Amino acid sequence: MPAQLLDGRATASRIKQELKAGLAKLGQRPTLGVLHFGTPASVLYQRAQAAIAADLGIRIEAPGPFPETVQPAEVERVIQKWNSAAGIHGIFVHQPMPPQLDPQWISSLIDPRKDVEGISPQNSARRFFAKARIGSCTALAVMELIESTGVALEGKDAVVVGHSEIVGRPVSMLLLDRLATTTICHVGTAKAGRLEEHVRRADVLVVAIGRPQFIKGAWIKPGAIVIDVGINVVGGKVVGDVEFEAAKGRAAFISPVPGGVGPVTVMMVMKNTIEAFKLQHGGAA
Repeated sequence: MPAQLLDGRATASRIKQELKAGLAKLGQRPTLGVLHFGTPASVLYQRAQAAIAADLGIRIEAPGPFPETVQPAEVERVIQKWNSAAGIHGIFVHQPMPPQLDPQWISSLIDPRKDVEGISPQNSARRFFAKARIGSCTALAVMELIESTGVALEGKDAVVVGHSEIVGRPVSMLLLDRLATTTICHVGTAKAGRLEEHVRRADVLVVAIGRPQFIKGAWIKPGAIVIDVGINVVGGKVVGDVEFEAAKGRAAFISPVPGGVGPVTVMMVMKNTIEAFKLQHGGAA
């Protein structure tokens, strides 16, 4: 039986209605500061953020787009201005950044209470101890889709392919919090010739490596949950990191690309903006 598709658009729509209900109780519109750069992907993502924010009633302040030649001092100036501005409740910096910008340094500049991506050093540390109120948007989106299956994660073999700070590492922490037995695979795993071995035993597979259809459908364990975070353009078509058609015939649940993780991630940016607003107004639940 073909896998059940995990419809990110439907999940995002449900979350949007929940956020609208929560926003109605705040009595003030949160404002999100967005730094984005002149790449086509960044511009498109910023437009998607702006459209959803407008629908929810969240303000967006987005100077730019900044040119690819923007210098670190200019980005730091904007972030520090937003850190001290009472009217800015969240800060989001698009990735990938131009090569002269160090993402870890940029993250360290953001006030943890305004870090809507949940990747500042302080929020990363809180995540390690399962104490974070603001988590990685993409990682939270992945968990939303996994939880939508209704499958209990305790004791399941979970394999995460990719170990980035914004997806692989935070997803692995969240899976551990659910008592899944979690393995992180990366370039070293592939070089050792053991990637297929790990993928084949995964009850839950999360892939975020940015390599089109790199994970073969034949590797997927029958009945697995497959979450594909990859966004790749091949021949004018957007595809994921997993060989979708072949994987669909083996998995129980699979997220499509596009239409899977992406729409939920944008909604998590908005959810974290609301959470950041609460943290700055007495930590109201």
